[in-house]
Amino acid sequence: MASCPLVLVAAPASGQGKTTVASALARLHARQGRRVRAFKCGPDFLDPFWLALASGAPVDSLDLWINGEADCAARLHRAAQEADLVIVEGVMGLFDGQPSAADLACRFGLPVLTVIDASAMAGTFGALAWGLQHYRPGLPWLGVLANRVGSERHAGMLRQALREPEQWQGALMRQPAASLPGRHLGLVAAHELPDALQRLDTLADALAATPLGRRALADWPAWQAPALPAFKPLPPLLQGRRIAVARDEAFCFIYPANLECLRTQGAELQFFSPLAGEALPDADALWLPGGYPELHAARLGTLDGLRQGLKTHVAAGRPVWAECGGMMALFDELVDAEGQAHAGLGLLPGCVRMQKRLAALGPQQLACEDGPPLRGHTFHYSVCETPLPVVARTARPEDGADAPSGEAVYRLGSAQASYFHAWFASAPESAARLFLPPPVPASELSA
Repeated sequence: MASCPLVLVAAPASGQGKTTVASALARLHARQGRRVRAFKCGPDFLDPFWLALASGAPVDSLDLWINGEADCAARLHRAAQEADLVIVEGVMGLFDGQPSAADLACRFGLPVLTVIDASAMAGTFGALAWGLQHYRPGLPWLGVLANRVGSERHAGMLRQALREPEQWQGALMRQPAASLPGRHLGLVAAHELPDALQRLDTLADALAATPLGRRALADWPAWQAPALPAFKPLPPLLQGRRIAVARDEAFCFIYPANLECLRTQGAELQFFSPLAGEALPDADALWLPGGYPELHAARLGTLDGLRQGLKTHVAAGRPVWAECGGMMALFDELVDAEGQAHAGLGLLPGCVRMQKRLAALGPQQLACEDGPPLRGHTFHYSVCETPLPVVARTARPEDGADAPSGEAVYRLGSAQASYFHAWFASAPESAARLFLPPPVPASELSA
C-alpha cells in the first residue's frame, strides 16, 4: 500500500486563502528538492496554474462526482507512489457543494488543514476552528492556520482562542505585495504575472516560519493511499489521428488529464497559438478549449488566416470541439464587459455578450449516443445569441443524464460547440468521439 504525507487545505468559505497556503506549502518543499504533487478539489482551471508553478508538476482535479471515486483513487495512488508530499486544495468552504471537500477527505482519509482569514476576528477564530473540526464526526484533521493576521500580538490572541492549542499551525501576516490577484473567473493565471514565482517565494518564506512550515515530513500523520482500482484498457479509437489544440492566453483552460486521455487512446496532439498568429495545423480534428477570448477579442478579430483555416477545416468534414471560451471565439461577434463589440472568427452565426453577473455555474453531464455520459461543469459570465438549433443539452447531476436542463450544444457541419467543460476521463470513449467523424448512415452506405 502506497503512503506519503498528505494534507487537504480547506477553509470556511471562498476567499480565505486556500490557494495562497497550498501554493506556499508546495513551493516551500519543492524548492528544497522534494517531489510535490498537488491536486485541486472540484473543477477549476485557475488555482491549478498556481499549484503547478509552485510544485513543478501538472495538477489534476479530484471530484467524487465528475471524476468518479475510482478515478480519484487512481490519481491519489499514483501520486503517493511518486511524491514526497501530496497537497489537495479544497473548493469553496469545507462543507460546501455536493460532493464537498469534506466528502473527499472522509472517503480517502485526507487530513484537513483549515485556513481562516482572521483579519477581522479574535476569539471567534477559536469557535470557527472548533466547529469546522467537529461538525462532521470522523473528519481527519491536521490543524488550523490563520491568514491575513495583523501583528504578532494578533496572532497570539488567535492562538489563545483555540480550545486545543496543539491544533495551531501558525499565522501568515498580511502581505499585499505577495497576494494572488483575481478577476471575474477567479484568480489571475500565474503565467500572466511576471513576478508570480517571486510572490510564491515570498509566501513560502513566510510559511517557513510557522509550525506547519517547520514541521518535518516524517512528523506528519501517516496517510495510506487507496488501492489502485482495476481499469480495462482503452481501445485506440484515436490511433493515427492528429488533433490540433489551441493553447495560449486566450485558450488556456485545459485539464492535463484531458490531454492524457486523448493520448492514451492513440491521438497525436499538436498545439498552436492563435494569438501568436500561428496557422491552424493540418489535422484530423480541432479542439478549442476555454479561456479568456473576451480579454483578447481585439486580437482574435484580426486573425483572417485562422478564420479561413477554420472554414476549410469544417468544409472538409473534420471535427471541431469548442468549449466555453473556445465557442465564444467562433461566433460572428463578441461584446466585451465594457460593451465594445469585436469581430469573432465567424464560424458560427450569432453574438456572445459578456455581462457583470455570473450566467451559469455547476456540475453538468452530456448524454452521448454511443457511450456513457461525459461529466464536467459549466462556469461563465457571457450569454449567447444565435439562430443555430440546439442539438443537445447537458443535465445537472440531480436531473440525470436523460433530463437535460443545462447548457446548449450547437452543431454546424462537423463543428460542435457548448459552454460545457468536459472531463474526458469520465467517459474516455465518448470523449474520443468528439474528435471522430460521425458514422455514415446505413442508408448512405447502401446507396
